[in-house]
Amino acid sequence: MKFVWQPWQLMLIILAGWINRQQQEVIEYLRTENAVLKENFGKKRILLTDDQRRRLAVKGKLLGRKQLSQIGTLFTPDTILRWHRQLVANKWDYSNRKEKKPGRPRTRQVIVDLTVKFAKENPTWGYDRISGALSNVGYHICDSTIGNILKAHGIEPAPTRRRTGSWHTFLKAHWDVMASIDFTTVEVWTKRGLTTVYLLFVMELKTRRVQFAGCTTHPNEAWMKTIALELTNDEDGFLKDKSYLMMDRDATFSRSFRDLLSNEGVKPVRLPPRSPNLNAHLERFFGSLKSECLYKLILFGETATRRAVRAFLAHYHTERNHQGLENQLIVALDRPPDIEAKIETAERLGGLLRSYRRAA
Repeated sequence: MKFVWQPWQLMLIILAGWINRQQQEVIEYLRTENAVLKENFGKKRILLTDDQRRRLAVKGKLLGRKQLSQIGTLFTPDTILRWHRQLVANKWDYSNRKEKKPGRPRTRQVIVDLTVKFAKENPTWGYDRISGALSNVGYHICDSTIGNILKAHGIEPAPTRRRTGSWHTFLKAHWDVMASIDFTTVEVWTKRGLTTVYLLFVMELKTRRVQFAGCTTHPNEAWMKTIALELTNDEDGFLKDKSYLMMDRDATFSRSFRDLLSNEGVKPVRLPPRSPNLNAHLERFFGSLKSECLYKLILFGETATRRAVRAFLAHYHTERNHQGLENQLIVALDRPPDIEAKIETAERLGGLLRSYRRAA
């Protein structure tokens, strides 16, 4: 009986041959690509992640050692099969179920963080003092452990640490009786054209409360003495409860101005030359005043300037949250907001300054 080829069988054979030829061409290309990569890497080791090793090991196991050696891979068959054996070993590895190894357990991270925090915030505290503070919050740690923690974080013992206090720590210790004063300037249109106006502000460091002392185009000695009298007024002067006033070495803060402050019980503290960071809180206020208000307005005359500054100060004290105060308001709300009440928008300077509150 003679076998007769059907047309569809011939088509199937032709299609299978074409597919096989295409696969061979793809394999040849990949082999050439691998050879080029090996030439580029030379003798350098190719570093793979655990996930990449797993994928190659699974595929390599399916091909077997013989076919892997024929296609000329970047990695030897022994390497790929070793990865596969490691995967099998990991599957049956129950070491994580074994009992905990004997020895001293590691100190919990929360204790480490608190130890470092206490040491940095209290330069005079020794190991025993820190140990006592930790026991007050429920963590009982011996002083030797505290010493090891501080050494690991590069923190010196108390006698050495005591001599490395920061300006920030000094200010916080005296915030109740300290204030700072400084000028900033703004360009204002007047009858004489574009004129520089000097704005004088005083800040209470503890609360960040700011007083607008005044503005003028000529901050002369007489004007400064008047400002000093107003700030130290026994009834409502901004400095009546203050003992120290920080200022830079601007000649405007003259000898007569400083003497008048001293006579009223406020000691002037002149900062070193070229040290704006020592008056950083007031400098930061100037940045907010200008970027959020003054630089967005065209000011005509000193009256308009005073009105804009006072509007910003009202916003600054009662509506603007401050990161330096843990994102709170300087003047706190009278009572917690009513969650059920409608949210209202408050605008100042034509919507330039905006805040949101629950309706009363």
